Amino acid sequence: MKLTRLACAALLMTISYAAASSDRFGYQVLDKKPQSRSHFVQGLQIVDGVLYVGTGGYGQSRLLQYNFADGSLLAQQHLHPRLFGEGLTVLNDRIYQLTWRAGRLLVYRKDDLKPLAVLPIPGQGWGLTHNDNDLIYSDGSHRLYFLNPDTAQRRRTVSVMEEGLPVARLNELEWVNGAVWANIWQEDRIVIIDPVSGEVTGSVDLTGLLPLEERQPATAVLNGIAYNPADGSIWVTGKNWPWMYQIELVQLPAANPDSR
Repeated sequence: MKLTRLACAALLMTISYAAASSDRFGYQVLDKKPQSRSHFVQGLQIVDGVLYVGTGGYGQSRLLQYNFADGSLLAQQHLHPRLFGEGLTVLNDRIYQLTWRAGRLLVYRKDDLKPLAVLPIPGQGWGLTHNDNDLIYSDGSHRLYFLNPDTAQRRRTVSVMEEGLPVARLNELEWVNGAVWANIWQEDRIVIIDPVSGEVTGSVDLTGLLPLEERQPATAVLNGIAYNPADGSIWVTGKNWPWMYQIELVQLPAANPDSR
């Protein structure tokens, strides 16, 4: 069953509260926008018509700000060569960008990307989003950490579970209508997480999103989710991919437990 745009929007509003243990979805591509193959994408967000991209790699990590409509570059900030950039999120007038192994959360002014602060975090930084009150980050484990945005102190921790099993390698994150969407590193899959219980309420299979003929030796894994508040669209991409794709969820039949 293919969901209409209206039905898909309604689903996004209610999926984190669904009674089913885990709904299964495929996808339909609605649109795509070009993206530089040099972007080892670690963070992605759309705010007020601006696309924010965080990239990784030692000596190559950047924070970039694009006009989402026409793709023009508005501003960029290079990270120190010893810092490996990870997930990012925009909250109020600040941009927050994780680093991988350095134990640092970088804070910038949204308007001009001016560095404002460096906050300490324990362990690795992978994905980052927010719920308007807390920063939410992943560290490659099956846990999500909720932080004070002013101090980066932990307020609470949630273990992410799917049908009773922990879901590890949570990577890039996005807050979508009351739920946390997360890439799973090295899988063509996004999980949809209830932020209160940590239960996975949905799983999106994105196998085949980037066609084989578009792949090059440097093309890496699926990573990057951006929800556009202006129209409710969902955009996804990957590391060193040439495209960002707008997708629509397609409901799949429930898994047969006897087939496992």
